[in-house]
Amino acid sequence: MQTAIIIGAGPAGLTAAYELLKTTDIHPILVEQEAFVGGLARTMHHNGCHIDVGGHRFFTKDKQIDAIWQDILPLQGKPAYDDCLLKRPCTLQDGGPDPETTDDVLLSRTRLSRILYDGHFFSYPVTLGAETIENLGPSRLFSILASYLAACAHPKKEKSLEDFLINRFGRKLYELFFRDYTYKVWGRYPSDIDASWGSQRIKGVSICKALSHIFKKDGEQETSFIDTFWYPKYGPGQLWEAMGQRIEAKGGIIIKNAKVIQLLGTKDHLTGVTIETPGGERTLKADFVFSSMPIAELAPALPKSMLTKEALAIAKALPYRDFITVGILADKIDLTNETDRPTLGNIPPDCWIYIQEPQIHMGRLQIFNNWSPYLVKDPLHQVWLGLEYFAREGDPLWQMKDDAFIEMAEGELEAMGILSKRHVKDAVRYRVKKAYPAYFDAYEDFPKIRKELDKITNLYCIGRNGQHRYNNMDHSMRTAIEAVRNLKEHLPDKENVWNVNIKPDYQEAKKGMDEHGN
Repeated sequence: MQTAIIIGAGPAGLTAAYELLKTTDIHPILVEQEAFVGGLARTMHHNGCHIDVGGHRFFTKDKQIDAIWQDILPLQGKPAYDDCLLKRPCTLQDGGPDPETTDDVLLSRTRLSRILYDGHFFSYPVTLGAETIENLGPSRLFSILASYLAACAHPKKEKSLEDFLINRFGRKLYELFFRDYTYKVWGRYPSDIDASWGSQRIKGVSICKALSHIFKKDGEQETSFIDTFWYPKYGPGQLWEAMGQRIEAKGGIIIKNAKVIQLLGTKDHLTGVTIETPGGERTLKADFVFSSMPIAELAPALPKSMLTKEALAIAKALPYRDFITVGILADKIDLTNETDRPTLGNIPPDCWIYIQEPQIHMGRLQIFNNWSPYLVKDPLHQVWLGLEYFAREGDPLWQMKDDAFIEMAEGELEAMGILSKRHVKDAVRYRVKKAYPAYFDAYEDFPKIRKELDKITNLYCIGRNGQHRYNNMDHSMRTAIEAVRNLKEHLPDKENVWNVNIKPDYQEAKKGMDEHGN
């Protein structure tokens, strides 16, 4: 029996194993360096509460991927806890499980994300609705529209993300909502980021589209403005853990706490993978290798003859952005719900609040109660917040001790009037390396290393870090599905694997940093 070694047990790696078991006789062995599966889409557990690291909505236009999700976790057939108490309408599946009595279930949730800027809430993605127009004021609104018309009359050649954004929103709106926030997230201004980031993540959205959204009828919304999404009862990691269990039940193997230290092979063909585990080094035979590990780590682990010195240098220099999240449990917050959407405790109904204030380090604020009431130990009397920060490994934010960082985070919430420190009952901090592949510096030479990787006949690069592409979950899954198809059909050209996430209808939220979403 042939064996496929799959490096990384995130959405892409798990999907590759799932598809191999379902459609081939190839035996998958997943190698995961962490003690859990799910990658960035994992769920962390803390004192009876659950943290979605980064926020992951399950929405896709890919019917095959939607079917996989529903095969792993069925859609709810009865209302969730908060919907029951508030008598809120929700989408139900005939014959589906009751989330009040069953854990293995996908919930139907309402999406709302807004920008907090200058003490006001603005729609996210940016729409020029009544609330936005009122908050901007007539003078600022006039300058925004004039700036947009000027951009239409004299469009820029799109060499950078700044050019891309100004062409679609005008300079004034770009400076108001995009420039500084992008710097907060990426540590670079849009003028230093490749325009391909915009073409990949900000398709189909502009001032005109923002205005037209106001007049669209139900069912006509583009993916950018989706209103509902599926969500596992206990966060995204629940689905990936269930998929891992399904894989093992069908004969697949998942080796956790296993770090890849070397790939073996000759010329253009891999023959094995050496891993380091708590029990020592092991070498696994490989007929095929699927890699979702960062290319900066894959390249030096390959046999020296497979990549040129130039390709190795490019891989080593590829940029990444790291991620820090702080969970804050409070018995009360000062922000209240001023919308027509009822919530438990009258908290704001947002999933995410984007923090636009430049003097605040925090990039986004999650209200976990609104993702799923089951993420919170006591959703009637507690608010469970996720504070998101973007950093670079080794920088001052990354190096801060947990206690000092949590104290800073609480101080930022208090400074913005979101909560008082005295109401905080518990807190925890997590750090994630290489969460976001970045599109600047050595990235411009990425095609060179991709070309050399493609020459390795039985290597398939999949997923977000495996392709150094800011993929959502469904994109990452699709790269795995395409790679398995190529293997089955003996297709040497890997263009289809790399071409996932280039169509506009896959895109969801569009901003300097869009929602990780699915």
